[in-house]
Amino acid sequence: MTALELSKKYKTLLDQKGINTPIRLAHFFAQLDHESNLVAKRESLYYTTVESARATFKTPFKGKTDTFVNSYLKNSIRMANYVYANRMGNGNEASGDGYKNRGGGYMQHTGADEMKILKDRTGIDFVSNPDLLKEEPNAMIAAIDFWNRKGLSRFADRDDLDGISDLINIGRLTTSYGDANGFKKRKEKLNYYKSIFI
Repeated sequence: MTALELSKKYKTLLDQKGINTPIRLAHFFAQLDHESNLVAKRESLYYTTVESARATFKTPFKGKTDTFVNSYLKNSIRMANYVYANRMGNGNEASGDGYKNRGGGYMQHTGADEMKILKDRTGIDFVSNPDLLKEEPNAMIAAIDFWNRKGLSRFADRDDLDGISDLINIGRLTTSYGDANGFKKRKEKLNYYKSIFI
């Protein structure tokens, strides 16, 4: 489904939650498109090269040998359990939390803490079943909640792509411009969605 179709289908909800101006809609759907290609899905974590794994997961693989990184390639479960271990409310690598709580939905919500927050705020039990993020209505509800929880409409009103991208991808504002993962593509998507919504 296209962003325009989704914006019409969920117009009432988007209006209620304040994502209802052309600039806000453009920024919102640009980020959703970048994170998930507007498909309510779970993160695959299937990597085939050391370079691509390192590029995506800089910190978990910092200082690790290529042989070490290679041992996680072509195994989504092992990769997720390693790169997401002991952070975002997840347990250690053996707990399986990394894979259970890997990215999901339009916004690619990640980690046990995020699943708990979403459950508390939306009433949808993402803690027991994160795969609920693969269902379109749940993915939209979760994305809207995340957007508003982070106060991203105020950044959209200022046309601040860098601030929005930082908060979504890095989890905090940074001093460097454009350092969020995939910033160039996020910018291209924003320009496209401006042409759709503005």
